[in-house]
Amino acid sequence: MHWANTSPPAISRREMLWRCANGFGGLALSCLLAEKQGLAAGTSTSPLAPRVTHHPPKARSVIFLFMDGGPSQMDTFDPKPRLQKESGQPIRMETPATVFQISRMVLGSPYSFKRYGHSGAAVSELFPHLATCVDDMTFVRSMVADHSEHTAANYFMHSGTGFQGRPSLGSWVTYGLGSESDNLPGFIVLESEMVPPGGLDLFGSGFLPASYQGTLFRKGRHPIADIRPREAAPELQLDKLDLIRKLNAGVVGRFGAVSELEATIANYELAFRMQSAVPELLDLGDESEATRKLYGLNEPETEEFGRECLLARRLVERGVRFIECLSPQRRIDRWDQHIRLQERHRINAKATDKPIAGLLKDLKARGLLDQTLVVWGGEFGRTPTAQTPDDGDLSQVGRDHNPFGFTMWLAGGGVKPGTVYGATDEYGYYAVENKVHVHDLHATILHLLGLDHTKLTYRFSGRDMRLTDVYGNVVHDILV
Repeated sequence: MHWANTSPPAISRREMLWRCANGFGGLALSCLLAEKQGLAAGTSTSPLAPRVTHHPPKARSVIFLFMDGGPSQMDTFDPKPRLQKESGQPIRMETPATVFQISRMVLGSPYSFKRYGHSGAAVSELFPHLATCVDDMTFVRSMVADHSEHTAANYFMHSGTGFQGRPSLGSWVTYGLGSESDNLPGFIVLESEMVPPGGLDLFGSGFLPASYQGTLFRKGRHPIADIRPREAAPELQLDKLDLIRKLNAGVVGRFGAVSELEATIANYELAFRMQSAVPELLDLGDESEATRKLYGLNEPETEEFGRECLLARRLVERGVRFIECLSPQRRIDRWDQHIRLQERHRINAKATDKPIAGLLKDLKARGLLDQTLVVWGGEFGRTPTAQTPDDGDLSQVGRDHNPFGFTMWLAGGGVKPGTVYGATDEYGYYAVENKVHVHDLHATILHLLGLDHTKLTYRFSGRDMRLTDVYGNVVHDILV
């Protein structure tokens, strides 16, 4: 059979190059567009690719200011006049068992309180800078937790369970949302000098893939081990990475796509990009002197935590999804004041008050507060009764752990500003009005990020696991 010649007429090499000139750029553009479309559709192979939310989010990032040890609610944001009236007398109510054997003597707060802002929220003298921000804050005075011992309570606050090995809140957030940063992890923990009781598992991914675990940035010039390349020239490292890509591609070609392998490949690529992103993040040379003063970087008492708070803002600007700032260690045992509370709570507050107020004001000035949820609090509160030393020296008095009613506050990210929600009894021992359990707090944080806590699940050990287990209710009353 005779076939007609249907080939197009020949063209010259010059004409071919002219016709294809835009095509080379088009190939690159189509690749970029395909990647972006994959991210939007949730089909990208990157474990940290941004994902579609369950509902429109109010917040895009979270900054968790974790006050390790347990700040005293009646000495910070929940004043109790009855404590002052009955200080030194036996408490006139049944009290629960506590971690240590303490007295039944009521201990009045050594600090004075005033009301601030249009909201009239009461704030202790410990926080003169935060007092200027109350109209941007939502105080929850009725928090309730399940554990009164530090390690279990820390696990509970971070993962919704008092046991080791479960995914952290930050891990659940990055699992549900991915990250908007191409060059940094989605979940970053800024350490001062000590990891809280419970260790690094507080920020672990548990049964979730390892890509979602927290990355610890330690204090100092080199916060991450092995972040600097060991090769003498960049070309050598690029050659090694290219070889790794080829080897990984060969494995995928033989065995097919495997999520663990894809995550490993993505982690290699992220680590390479972090080598330039981390030094740029830590270089504060582009920050103005006014900004440095705002965070207290020029003062020895506030420099350490001020740097954490400033880095948290810079991480939000770079699309990092969840940032946790650990409370600084000021030559004392965190906020865990069983003795010498009057002196040591003042030291802790001095170290954190100005930096946190600076963070809130800076986020607001840059238009970032509305899309950033800031959360402040410890793993529990303190008792209204005194814990005294063996020798009975009242000048050394402190308070024991109290998970039955304590205060946390939130700001930005869709919470109702200038709000005081819930209440404890007249002594400040128990939450008695609008109780907010830690599971409720977690559900509310996820809700503000556009995630339904009942739908954010992961199949493990034959069960659909979730951060809030079978509990938790969104606290709609504190939301805009």
